[in-house]
Amino acid sequence: MAGYRRLSQKTAARKSMLRNLVTSLIVNGKVTTTETRAKEAARIAEQIISLAVKEQKNFTTKTIKVSSAKLDDKGRKVLRSATSKNERAYDVVEREMKTKTVQVDMPSRLAARRQILNVLVEARNEEGKRVNTVNHLFNTVAPRYIGRSGGFTRITKLGARRGDAAPMAVIELV
Repeated sequence: MAGYRRLSQKTAARKSMLRNLVTSLIVNGKVTTTETRAKEAARIAEQIISLAVKEQKNFTTKTIKVSSAKLDDKGRKVLRSATSKNERAYDVVEREMKTKTVQVDMPSRLAARRQILNVLVEARNEEGKRVNTVNHLFNTVAPRYIGRSGGFTRITKLGARRGDAAPMAVIELV
């Protein structure tokens, strides 16, 4: 007996479909699909959410110096003119040094992020802007489930789909 459902798909198509379902579930919190697809997507989502919850606080912070372009009051870069050795004039962007606090992942958290990257794909929100799905999982979804050992998803059956009578279900994050 196999450890997964084949879903009448070739391997590449099945994996792609499940990756997209799990990504939509993580980003949107709810997906409507067939019951068998929902059950498979829930298995994968449970695994990656539990991995993210386990590695939630496993990082340190570090202060670094960052060079950035100096901006004027309208948000444009401030330029100054300079001359080269050949006495040619050109514009140079003014720079300013700032200190910034960044998050540094510990090795096990980094490994977990890479495992999750193998499952999740790039997603876009309602405005069409790109969403970093792994950051969304670690920063938004995982903190809700700290202290919970499982049961992150819920499958609600909807009934038969009109047209082919496939049993439909809603999978959502609890």
